[in-house]
Amino acid sequence: MGVNRSTAYYTLMDVENRKSYSNISLNHHILRGKPDSPAFVRELVYGVLENKYLLDYIIDHFVPTGAAKLRPNELTILRMGLYQIGYMDSVPSYAAVNESVNMAKKFAKGREGFVNGVLRAYLKAPYEVRLPDRSVDEIRHLSVKYSYEPWIIELWMEQYHKDFVEELLKAGNKTPELSVRFNVHRISREDMIKRFEEKGVEVIPSKIAKNALRVKGSNLIRAKLYESGLYSIQDESSMLAVEKLDPQPGEFIIDVCAAPGGKTLAIAETMRNSGRVLAQDYYKRKVNIILKEAERLGMENVEARTWDATRLDSSLLEKADRVIVDAPCSGLGVVRRKPEIKYKRKTAEMDLLPRKQLEILSVASQYVKPGGVLLYCTCTINPYENQRVVSEFLKKNRLFERVEALQLLPNVNDTDGFFICQMKKADRLV
Repeated sequence: MGVNRSTAYYTLMDVENRKSYSNISLNHHILRGKPDSPAFVRELVYGVLENKYLLDYIIDHFVPTGAAKLRPNELTILRMGLYQIGYMDSVPSYAAVNESVNMAKKFAKGREGFVNGVLRAYLKAPYEVRLPDRSVDEIRHLSVKYSYEPWIIELWMEQYHKDFVEELLKAGNKTPELSVRFNVHRISREDMIKRFEEKGVEVIPSKIAKNALRVKGSNLIRAKLYESGLYSIQDESSMLAVEKLDPQPGEFIIDVCAAPGGKTLAIAETMRNSGRVLAQDYYKRKVNIILKEAERLGMENVEARTWDATRLDSSLLEKADRVIVDAPCSGLGVVRRKPEIKYKRKTAEMDLLPRKQLEILSVASQYVKPGGVLLYCTCTINPYENQRVVSEFLKKNRLFERVEALQLLPNVNDTDGFFICQMKKADRLV
Protein backbone atom coordinates (compact mmCIF):
# COMPACT_ATOMS: atom_id res chain seq x y z
CA MET A 1 0.00 0.00 0.00
CA GLY A 2 1.49 3.31 -1.10
CA VAL A 3 1.74 6.59 0.78
CA ASN A 4 -0.68 8.22 -1.72
CA ARG A 5 -3.59 5.99 -0.72
CA SER A 6 -2.77 6.06 2.99
CA THR A 7 -2.71 9.89 2.87
CA ALA A 8 -6.14 9.84 1.19
CA TYR A 9 -7.40 7.35 3.80
CA TYR A 10 -6.26 9.46 6.77
CA THR A 11 -7.94 12.54 5.26
CA LEU A 12 -11.22 10.76 4.59
CA MET A 13 -11.26 9.29 8.12
CA ASP A 14 -10.72 12.79 9.55
CA VAL A 15 -13.72 14.09 7.60
CA GLU A 16 -15.82 11.04 8.57
CA ASN A 17 -14.98 10.83 12.28
CA ARG A 18 -13.93 14.33 13.28
CA LYS A 19 -16.13 16.28 10.85
CA SER A 20 -12.97 18.07 9.66
CA TYR A 21 -13.11 20.38 6.63
CA SER A 22 -11.76 18.39 3.70
CA ASN A 23 -9.53 21.16 2.32
CA ILE A 24 -7.82 21.79 5.69
CA SER A 25 -7.42 18.09 6.52
CA LEU A 26 -6.13 17.29 3.03
CA ASN A 27 -3.47 20.01 3.14
CA HIS A 28 -2.42 18.83 6.61
CA HIS A 29 -2.03 15.17 5.61
CA ILE A 30 -0.26 15.98 2.33
CA LEU A 31 2.23 18.10 4.26
CA ARG A 32 2.65 15.37 6.87
CA GLY A 33 2.67 12.26 4.65
CA LYS A 34 4.62 13.77 1.73
CA PRO A 35 2.92 11.60 -0.96
CA ASP A 36 4.74 11.42 -4.28
CA SER A 37 1.53 12.36 -6.15
CA PRO A 38 -0.52 14.97 -4.29
CA ALA A 39 -2.71 15.32 -7.42
CA PHE A 40 -3.68 11.62 -7.16
CA VAL A 41 -4.47 12.06 -3.45
CA ARG A 42 -6.67 15.11 -4.12
CA GLU A 43 -8.51 13.36 -6.95
CA LEU A 44 -9.21 10.33 -4.80
CA VAL A 45 -10.27 12.28 -1.68
CA TYR A 46 -12.57 14.68 -3.50
CA GLY A 47 -13.89 11.93 -5.76
CA VAL A 48 -14.94 9.82 -2.76
CA LEU A 49 -16.42 12.80 -0.90
CA GLU A 50 -18.31 14.12 -3.92
CA ASN A 51 -19.85 10.69 -4.61
CA LYS A 52 -20.35 9.37 -1.08
CA TYR A 53 -24.08 8.61 -1.33
CA LEU A 54 -23.67 7.00 -4.75
CA LEU A 55 -20.80 4.82 -3.51
CA ASP A 56 -22.81 3.78 -0.44
CA TYR A 57 -25.79 2.99 -2.69
CA ILE A 58 -23.52 0.66 -4.71
CA ILE A 59 -22.17 -0.94 -1.50
CA ASP A 60 -25.77 -1.58 -0.38
CA HIS A 61 -26.20 -3.83 -3.44
CA PHE A 62 -23.24 -6.05 -2.52
CA VAL A 63 -23.34 -6.03 1.29
CA PRO A 64 -26.51 -7.64 2.74
CA THR A 65 -26.44 -5.53 5.92
CA GLY A 66 -25.82 -2.33 3.93
CA ALA A 67 -23.19 0.43 4.08
CA ALA A 68 -24.74 2.00 7.18
CA LYS A 69 -23.82 -1.03 9.33
CA LEU A 70 -20.12 -1.01 8.36
CA ARG A 71 -17.44 0.48 10.57
CA PRO A 72 -15.95 3.77 9.27
CA ASN A 73 -12.54 2.20 8.51
CA GLU A 74 -13.86 -0.60 6.27
CA LEU A 75 -16.50 1.65 4.70
CA THR A 76 -13.82 4.22 3.79
CA ILE A 77 -11.62 1.52 2.21
CA LEU A 78 -14.57 0.21 0.17
CA ARG A 79 -15.53 3.69 -1.00
CA MET A 80 -11.94 4.34 -2.09
CA GLY A 81 -11.74 1.01 -3.93
CA LEU A 82 -15.07 1.49 -5.72
CA TYR A 83 -14.20 5.02 -6.74
CA GLN A 84 -10.86 3.91 -8.23
CA ILE A 85 -12.54 1.06 -10.14
CA GLY A 86 -15.48 3.09 -11.42
CA TYR A 87 -14.11 6.57 -11.96
CA MET A 88 -10.30 6.72 -12.11
CA ASP A 89 -9.08 5.68 -15.56
CA SER A 90 -5.47 5.97 -14.37
CA VAL A 91 -5.94 3.01 -11.98
CA PRO A 92 -6.29 -0.54 -13.38
CA SER A 93 -9.11 -2.47 -11.65
CA TYR A 94 -6.79 -5.20 -10.37
CA ALA A 95 -4.55 -2.55 -8.76
CA ALA A 96 -7.55 -0.89 -7.09
CA VAL A 97 -8.61 -4.24 -5.60
CA ASN A 98 -5.09 -5.27 -4.51
CA GLU A 99 -4.33 -1.90 -2.93
CA SER A 100 -7.67 -1.90 -1.11
CA VAL A 101 -6.93 -5.36 0.30
CA ASN A 102 -3.50 -4.15 1.44
CA MET A 103 -5.16 -1.17 3.13
CA ALA A 104 -7.58 -3.50 4.91
CA LYS A 105 -4.62 -5.52 6.21
CA LYS A 106 -3.30 -2.37 7.86
CA PHE A 107 -6.43 -0.40 8.80
CA ALA A 108 -9.16 -3.09 9.10
CA LYS A 109 -7.38 -6.29 10.14
CA GLY A 110 -9.42 -9.43 9.56
CA ARG A 111 -11.64 -7.72 6.97
CA GLU A 112 -9.36 -8.02 3.95
CA GLY A 113 -11.33 -11.03 2.65
CA PHE A 114 -14.57 -9.08 2.97
CA VAL A 115 -13.13 -6.04 1.10
CA ASN A 116 -11.74 -8.29 -1.62
CA GLY A 117 -15.11 -10.08 -2.01
CA VAL A 118 -17.17 -6.89 -2.31
CA LEU A 119 -14.88 -5.25 -4.86
CA ARG A 120 -14.61 -8.42 -6.98
CA ALA A 121 -18.40 -8.85 -6.90
CA TYR A 122 -18.76 -5.30 -8.21
CA LEU A 123 -16.19 -5.97 -10.94
CA LYS A 124 -18.25 -8.93 -12.15
CA ALA A 125 -21.57 -7.10 -12.22
CA PRO A 126 -21.17 -3.29 -12.17
CA TYR A 127 -24.11 -2.73 -14.51
CA GLU A 128 -26.56 -4.53 -12.23
CA VAL A 129 -26.62 -1.44 -10.01
CA ARG A 130 -29.44 0.80 -11.22
CA LEU A 131 -30.20 4.26 -9.85
CA PRO A 132 -33.57 4.77 -8.12
CA ASP A 133 -36.37 5.23 -10.67
CA ARG A 134 -36.64 8.91 -11.49
CA SER A 135 -40.31 8.67 -12.47
CA VAL A 136 -41.17 7.25 -9.05
CA ASP A 137 -39.06 9.58 -6.85
CA GLU A 138 -37.10 12.34 -8.59
CA ILE A 139 -35.57 13.72 -5.37
CA ARG A 140 -34.26 10.29 -4.35
CA HIS A 141 -32.89 9.70 -7.87
CA LEU A 142 -30.98 13.00 -7.88
CA SER A 143 -29.85 12.56 -4.25
CA VAL A 144 -28.15 9.25 -5.10
CA LYS A 145 -26.87 10.24 -8.55
CA TYR A 146 -25.16 13.46 -7.40
CA SER A 147 -24.79 12.67 -3.66
CA TYR A 148 -26.69 15.49 -1.96
CA GLU A 149 -28.96 15.54 1.07
CA PRO A 150 -32.57 15.54 -0.25
CA TRP A 151 -33.53 18.79 1.53
CA ILE A 152 -30.96 20.72 -0.54
CA ILE A 153 -32.48 19.44 -3.78
CA GLU A 154 -35.99 20.26 -2.53
CA LEU A 155 -34.84 23.78 -1.61
CA TRP A 156 -33.42 24.40 -5.10
CA MET A 157 -36.50 22.86 -6.75
CA GLU A 158 -38.53 25.64 -5.06
CA GLN A 159 -36.41 28.24 -6.88
CA TYR A 160 -35.46 26.74 -10.21
CA HIS A 161 -36.70 24.44 -12.97
CA LYS A 162 -35.78 20.77 -12.40
CA ASP A 163 -33.39 20.68 -15.40
CA PHE A 164 -31.60 23.74 -14.05
CA VAL A 165 -31.36 22.10 -10.62
CA GLU A 166 -29.69 19.06 -12.15
CA GLU A 167 -27.13 21.31 -13.85
CA LEU A 168 -26.53 23.02 -10.50
CA LEU A 169 -26.01 19.66 -8.75
CA LYS A 170 -23.65 18.52 -11.48
CA ALA A 171 -21.63 21.77 -11.31
CA GLY A 172 -21.25 21.35 -7.54
CA ASN A 173 -19.37 18.10 -8.16
CA LYS A 174 -16.82 19.65 -10.51
CA THR A 175 -13.35 20.62 -9.35
CA PRO A 176 -13.12 24.43 -9.43
CA GLU A 177 -10.28 26.18 -11.21
CA LEU A 178 -7.87 28.02 -8.95
CA SER A 179 -8.18 31.79 -8.92
CA VAL A 180 -5.87 34.33 -7.34
CA ARG A 181 -6.15 38.00 -6.42
CA PHE A 182 -3.08 39.98 -7.39
CA ASN A 183 -2.07 42.68 -4.92
CA VAL A 184 -2.91 45.91 -6.78
CA HIS A 185 -0.88 47.91 -4.27
CA ARG A 186 2.30 46.06 -5.28
CA ILE A 187 1.91 44.86 -8.86
CA SER A 188 -0.12 45.48 -12.02
CA ARG A 189 -2.19 42.82 -13.77
CA GLU A 190 0.22 42.78 -16.75
CA ASP A 191 3.30 42.35 -14.55
CA MET A 192 1.61 39.65 -12.46
CA ILE A 193 0.71 37.68 -15.59
CA LYS A 194 4.27 38.06 -16.86
CA ARG A 195 5.77 36.89 -13.54
CA PHE A 196 3.47 33.85 -13.48
CA GLU A 197 4.24 32.90 -17.07
CA GLU A 198 7.99 33.13 -16.37
CA LYS A 199 7.41 30.49 -13.66
CA GLY A 200 5.50 28.23 -16.07
CA VAL A 201 2.09 29.03 -14.59
CA GLU A 202 -0.78 29.14 -17.08
CA VAL A 203 -2.88 32.31 -16.64
CA ILE A 204 -6.33 33.36 -17.85
CA PRO A 205 -7.70 36.80 -16.83
CA SER A 206 -11.03 36.57 -15.02
CA LYS A 207 -14.27 37.65 -16.70
CA ILE A 208 -15.93 38.07 -13.29
CA ALA A 209 -13.61 40.24 -11.18
CA LYS A 210 -11.03 42.78 -12.35
CA ASN A 211 -8.34 41.82 -9.79
CA ALA A 212 -8.70 38.07 -10.41
CA LEU A 213 -6.64 35.65 -12.49
CA ARG A 214 -7.37 31.98 -13.11
CA VAL A 215 -4.16 29.98 -12.81
CA LYS A 216 -2.84 26.47 -13.37
CA GLY A 217 0.41 25.55 -11.66
CA SER A 218 1.88 23.68 -8.71
CA ASN A 219 2.94 24.77 -5.20
CA LEU A 220 1.35 28.20 -5.64
CA ILE A 221 1.01 28.70 -1.88
CA ARG A 222 4.68 27.98 -1.27
CA ALA A 223 6.02 29.99 -4.21
CA LYS A 224 8.28 33.01 -3.65
CA LEU A 225 5.83 35.28 -5.48
CA TYR A 226 3.18 34.30 -2.92
CA GLU A 227 5.48 34.66 0.07
CA SER A 228 6.49 38.14 -1.09
CA GLY A 229 2.84 39.23 -0.98
CA LEU A 230 2.15 39.62 -4.72
CA TYR A 231 -1.03 37.51 -4.71
CA SER A 232 -3.53 35.58 -2.57
CA ILE A 233 -5.79 32.61 -3.26
CA GLN A 234 -9.43 33.74 -3.45
CA ASP A 235 -12.53 32.82 -5.44
CA GLU A 236 -13.72 35.33 -8.03
CA SER A 237 -17.12 35.62 -6.34
CA SER A 238 -15.51 36.95 -3.13
CA MET A 239 -13.48 39.43 -5.16
CA LEU A 240 -16.63 40.60 -6.93
CA ALA A 241 -18.24 41.29 -3.54
CA VAL A 242 -15.37 43.67 -2.73
CA GLU A 243 -15.77 45.32 -6.14
CA LYS A 244 -19.46 45.92 -5.39
CA LEU A 245 -18.51 47.40 -2.01
CA ASP A 246 -16.31 49.79 -4.04
CA PRO A 247 -13.80 50.81 -1.34
CA GLN A 248 -12.00 54.13 -1.89
CA PRO A 249 -8.58 55.31 -0.64
CA GLY A 250 -8.71 57.10 2.70
CA GLU A 251 -12.06 55.67 3.84
CA PHE A 252 -12.94 53.85 7.07
CA ILE A 253 -14.40 50.42 6.30
CA ILE A 254 -15.59 47.69 8.68
CA ASP A 255 -15.70 43.97 7.85
CA VAL A 256 -17.90 42.61 10.64
CA CYS A 257 -17.48 38.84 9.97
CA ALA A 258 -13.99 38.94 8.53
CA ALA A 259 -12.35 35.50 8.88
CA PRO A 260 -10.47 34.09 7.08
CA GLY A 261 -9.76 37.65 5.89
CA GLY A 262 -9.77 37.48 2.08
CA LYS A 263 -12.24 40.32 1.67
CA THR A 264 -10.63 42.44 4.39
CA LEU A 265 -7.27 42.25 2.62
CA ALA A 266 -8.76 42.79 -0.83
CA ILE A 267 -10.38 45.96 0.55
CA ALA A 268 -7.06 47.12 2.08
CA GLU A 269 -5.22 46.54 -1.21
CA THR A 270 -7.89 48.37 -3.23
CA MET A 271 -7.52 51.33 -0.83
CA ARG A 272 -3.78 51.32 -1.69
CA ASN A 273 -2.78 50.82 1.95
CA SER A 274 -4.48 54.09 2.99
CA GLY A 275 -7.45 54.80 5.26
CA ARG A 276 -8.51 52.26 7.86
CA VAL A 277 -9.96 48.77 7.60
CA LEU A 278 -11.35 47.22 10.79
CA ALA A 279 -11.73 43.43 10.65
CA GLN A 280 -13.78 41.68 13.32
CA ASP A 281 -14.22 38.01 14.13
CA TYR A 282 -15.52 35.99 17.04
CA TYR A 283 -12.39 33.81 17.34
CA LYS A 284 -8.99 35.13 18.45
CA ARG A 285 -7.13 32.47 16.41
CA LYS A 286 -8.81 33.66 13.21
CA VAL A 287 -8.07 37.29 14.00
CA ASN A 288 -4.38 36.40 14.31
CA ILE A 289 -4.48 34.73 10.87
CA ILE A 290 -5.86 37.96 9.35
CA LEU A 291 -3.08 40.03 10.95
CA LYS A 292 -0.43 37.57 9.73
CA GLU A 293 -1.80 37.78 6.18
CA ALA A 294 -1.84 41.60 6.35
CA GLU A 295 1.85 41.46 7.24
CA ARG A 296 2.63 39.15 4.28
CA LEU A 297 0.80 41.51 1.91
CA GLY A 298 2.33 44.67 3.40
CA MET A 299 -1.07 46.08 4.40
CA GLU A 300 -0.56 48.50 7.29
CA ASN A 301 -4.10 49.93 7.14
CA VAL A 302 -5.66 46.76 8.63
CA GLU A 303 -6.73 46.47 12.26
CA ALA A 304 -8.29 43.29 13.61
CA ARG A 305 -10.07 42.42 16.83
CA THR A 306 -12.21 39.73 18.41
CA TRP A 307 -15.83 40.82 18.52
CA ASP A 308 -19.27 39.22 18.46
CA ALA A 309 -20.99 40.67 15.37
CA THR A 310 -24.40 40.49 17.09
CA ARG A 311 -23.17 43.00 19.73
CA LEU A 312 -23.35 46.72 18.98
CA ASP A 313 -20.20 48.78 19.53
CA SER A 314 -21.66 52.21 20.27
CA SER A 315 -18.26 53.88 19.66
CA LEU A 316 -18.62 53.03 15.95
CA LEU A 317 -22.14 54.41 15.39
CA GLU A 318 -22.32 56.11 11.95
CA LYS A 319 -18.52 56.19 11.70
CA ALA A 320 -17.91 53.90 8.69
CA ASP A 321 -17.99 54.91 5.02
CA ARG A 322 -18.73 51.30 4.09
CA VAL A 323 -19.59 48.13 6.00
CA ILE A 324 -19.46 44.59 4.66
CA VAL A 325 -21.40 41.72 6.24
CA ASP A 326 -20.24 38.33 4.96
CA ALA A 327 -22.67 36.49 7.20
CA PRO A 328 -22.29 32.96 8.62
CA CYS A 329 -24.38 30.73 6.34
CA SER A 330 -25.20 27.18 5.27
CA GLY A 331 -22.34 27.25 2.72
CA LEU A 332 -24.31 25.61 -0.10
CA GLY A 333 -22.40 27.68 -2.65
CA VAL A 334 -18.99 26.20 -1.82
CA VAL A 335 -19.68 22.45 -2.14
CA ARG A 336 -17.14 22.34 -5.00
CA ARG A 337 -14.45 23.10 -2.40
CA LYS A 338 -16.00 21.43 0.65
CA PRO A 339 -18.12 18.50 -0.58
CA GLU A 340 -18.85 17.43 3.00
CA ILE A 341 -21.34 20.34 3.12
CA LYS A 342 -23.61 18.35 0.78
CA TYR A 343 -24.28 15.90 3.62
CA LYS A 344 -25.32 18.43 6.27
CA ARG A 345 -28.61 17.46 7.85
CA LYS A 346 -31.27 20.13 8.18
CA THR A 347 -31.19 21.06 11.85
CA ALA A 348 -32.94 23.54 14.12
CA GLU A 349 -29.66 25.48 14.24
CA MET A 350 -29.69 25.80 10.45
CA ASP A 351 -33.31 26.98 10.51
CA LEU A 352 -32.24 29.75 12.89
CA LEU A 353 -29.50 31.04 10.55
CA PRO A 354 -31.68 33.69 8.80
CA ARG A 355 -32.59 35.17 12.19
CA LYS A 356 -28.90 35.41 13.15
CA GLN A 357 -28.01 36.87 9.73
CA LEU A 358 -30.70 39.54 10.10
CA GLU A 359 -29.47 40.34 13.61
CA ILE A 360 -25.87 40.80 12.41
CA LEU A 361 -26.98 42.88 9.41
CA SER A 362 -29.15 45.11 11.63
CA VAL A 363 -26.28 45.74 14.07
CA ALA A 364 -23.74 46.36 11.29
CA SER A 365 -26.05 48.84 9.54
CA GLN A 366 -25.77 51.17 12.52
CA TYR A 367 -22.08 51.69 11.80
CA VAL A 368 -22.78 53.16 8.33
CA LYS A 369 -22.50 56.92 7.87
CA PRO A 370 -25.34 58.82 6.19
CA GLY A 371 -24.77 58.35 2.46
CA GLY A 372 -22.59 55.28 3.13
CA VAL A 373 -22.72 51.75 1.70
CA LEU A 374 -23.81 48.51 3.37
CA LEU A 375 -22.99 45.26 1.57
CA TYR A 376 -24.52 41.91 2.56
CA CYS A 377 -23.16 38.67 1.12
CA THR A 378 -23.16 34.92 1.73
CA CYS A 379 -21.58 31.87 0.12
CA THR A 380 -24.88 30.04 -0.16
CA ILE A 381 -27.73 29.45 -2.62
CA ASN A 382 -30.76 29.82 -0.38
CA PRO A 383 -33.38 32.58 -0.69
CA TYR A 384 -34.23 32.26 3.01
CA GLU A 385 -30.67 33.33 3.89
CA ASN A 386 -30.24 35.77 1.02
CA GLN A 387 -33.10 37.66 -0.64
CA ARG A 388 -35.51 37.21 2.28
CA VAL A 389 -32.99 38.43 4.88
CA VAL A 390 -32.37 41.58 2.80
CA SER A 391 -36.10 42.17 2.22
CA GLU A 392 -36.82 41.78 5.94
CA PHE A 393 -33.99 44.18 6.78
CA LEU A 394 -35.12 46.83 4.28
CA LYS A 395 -38.70 46.60 5.57
CA LYS A 396 -37.49 47.55 9.05
CA ASN A 397 -34.77 50.03 8.00
CA ARG A 398 -36.26 52.72 5.77
CA LEU A 399 -33.01 54.71 5.65
CA PHE A 400 -31.51 52.01 3.41
CA GLU A 401 -32.35 51.19 -0.19
CA ARG A 402 -31.29 48.25 -2.35
CA VAL A 403 -28.89 49.34 -5.12
CA GLU A 404 -28.04 45.97 -6.67
CA ALA A 405 -28.46 42.29 -5.83
CA LEU A 406 -27.06 39.27 -7.64
CA GLN A 407 -26.80 35.52 -7.12
CA LEU A 408 -23.75 33.88 -8.68
CA LEU A 409 -24.13 30.17 -9.50
CA PRO A 410 -21.48 27.54 -10.33
CA ASN A 411 -23.41 26.21 -13.35
CA VAL A 412 -23.94 29.73 -14.78
CA ASN A 413 -20.92 31.78 -13.70
CA ASP A 414 -18.38 28.99 -13.04
CA THR A 415 -17.72 30.47 -9.58
CA ASP A 416 -18.80 29.59 -6.07
CA GLY A 417 -22.49 30.07 -5.38
CA PHE A 418 -22.48 33.55 -3.90
CA PHE A 419 -25.12 36.17 -3.06
CA ILE A 420 -24.21 39.87 -3.06
CA CYS A 421 -26.50 42.78 -2.21
CA GLN A 422 -25.32 46.40 -2.16
CA MET A 423 -27.43 48.87 -0.16
CA LYS A 424 -27.05 52.60 0.34
CA LYS A 425 -27.97 54.68 3.37
CA ALA A 426 -29.84 57.94 2.82
CA ASP A 427 -27.69 61.00 3.42
CA ARG A 428 -30.46 62.68 5.39
CA LEU A 429 -33.49 61.62 7.43
CA VAL A 430 -36.33 60.19 5.37
